[in-house]
Amino acid sequence: MEALRVFLGEMKQKGIARGNLLGLLNVLVGRRVEKAGGALISAGCSWRRLAGYLKLVRWDKQAVRELGIDPAMLHPRDRVRYWFQAMSQTALDSEEANQAGDRLAAVLAKAGYVVGPGPRVPAS
Repeated sequence: MEALRVFLGEMKQKGIARGNLLGLLNVLVGRRVEKAGGALISAGCSWRRLAGYLKLVRWDKQAVRELGIDPAMLHPRDRVRYWFQAMSQTALDSEEANQAGDRLAAVLAKAGYVVGPGPRVPAS
């Protein structure tokens, strides 16, 4: 999935997802992302695969502070494990995460991407 690596690199370089890590994780784990022309970026990604891509593009480790996580509490040397632990401590399927994903989807639409709808949390 070279397209996902390129996509994350662009998100990092342009700062598109800065301040909305929860939305980025929600979108990449649970939604379909395409370029406006229809080229598939991702049809959803496992936590482990996404953690590997975040390591590959050297996503800022301090970004986990946005999720309310202290970076010192995550694995310091293995970056894949670091990101996996961060995702495991975050409710990526919560209504808050879906709303953050929707906000990011609107920003991505302006940047030429199409993001599918997120899973909806059933009302309790």
